[in-house]
Amino acid sequence: MKNHEERMTIDEERKYLHKMRIRYWVSKSKSERGQLLDEMQEVTGKHRKSLIRLINGELARKKRKRERGRSYGVEVQAAVKLIARSLDYPCAERLEPNLGWMAEHLARHEELDVNAELLEKLGRISISAVRRIVGPVTRIQERISSVRKPSRRKQKLRETIPTRRIAWHESEVGHFETDTVHHCGISASGLYVHTLQMSDVATGWGETTATLGRSYRVMEDGFGRIQSRTPLPIKEVHPDNGAEFLNAHVLKFWKDKYKNAEISRSRPYQKNDNRFVEEDNGSFVRAYIGYLRLDTVQQTFLLNQIYEKLGFYHNFFLPVMRQKEKHYSENHTAPPKRKHDQARTPFDRLSETKQLPSGKIDELRTLRDATNPITLRKEIEDMLLKLFQLPSAKEEQTENVFDTMGLWKT
Repeated sequence: MKNHEERMTIDEERKYLHKMRIRYWVSKSKSERGQLLDEMQEVTGKHRKSLIRLINGELARKKRKRERGRSYGVEVQAAVKLIARSLDYPCAERLEPNLGWMAEHLARHEELDVNAELLEKLGRISISAVRRIVGPVTRIQERISSVRKPSRRKQKLRETIPTRRIAWHESEVGHFETDTVHHCGISASGLYVHTLQMSDVATGWGETTATLGRSYRVMEDGFGRIQSRTPLPIKEVHPDNGAEFLNAHVLKFWKDKYKNAEISRSRPYQKNDNRFVEEDNGSFVRAYIGYLRLDTVQQTFLLNQIYEKLGFYHNFFLPVMRQKEKHYSENHTAPPKRKHDQARTPFDRLSETKQLPSGKIDELRTLRDATNPITLRKEIEDMLLKLFQLPSAKEEQTENVFDTMGLWKT
């Protein structure tokens, strides 16, 4: 019997049998027909009697005389849709394995009525059924969500930082890919807001903060804000080759504040060396904040408040998938085949590593259990609407970046 992953589709199977039955009909000996049946049985995984009936009958698929009824009623569909909305509509592969615990979580917050039958159905529902129930949802409809060479002095500074790529199967927490996202709109002139983002490779845990500009002072303040907020130890900082990271001031800050942490960088022009944080730039920052220009102290302050709630929402409730296998073809001409593990939230992945003190994990779990994701999502939506309504900076208006710094210390 072939493995489930290797089995043919029905159309492929019928096309194969259509060719094989010609050989079967023209064969003259019983032993030769037996060998052909053995071959068909090995390829399709079907019983010999079933194969004989098929090749002697009509291989064309017949239309159903009676359509199959729905397996899941209104109650299950409503529950799946509510859970999908509370998690900001992840893909069915990420949503399906998290339906059960999320239904119980929403029930504790009186957002959903559950019973044993509903939980049993949510536990056995297939990914394809979840995909049909939720349907295609775009972020617009429902979801929240010229090159100059560096100077020789800067080049020497970069050369002191080793280049590498954090392994996709890194199991130790604390190895952070780091990047910035520009909120300049259609023009990169003047002072505007940047998003500083750090993503842990092992768990998918993300920390995000907003800075007005990207001078070394505001970058140091941003990294300090992240260090004060993250429960993970920072064992490695892995940015790209941007000047906001690779300068003497920020490097000194990292060595002073992130003691014993490894500092590495991606290879020049190899964007995929920071693949996890680059993906989060799109699915986390751009999906929610968009491409509008943000350039005032007030916008920076509000954006940091949004990121605090979004970080909580992302790390505690939104399931992510991580690659567990990657296989290349023999001649390396085809793209690698990848397999992903079961979708789990960054917090659940962090808990499974057992690399944090149990008291800290219990504290975080208590915080998640006390949080209603639908209420949190509504708060994020309201704050985003308020952010988009704030006016941009005027030409005669001066913005003081120091007004955005140090607020996390109070």
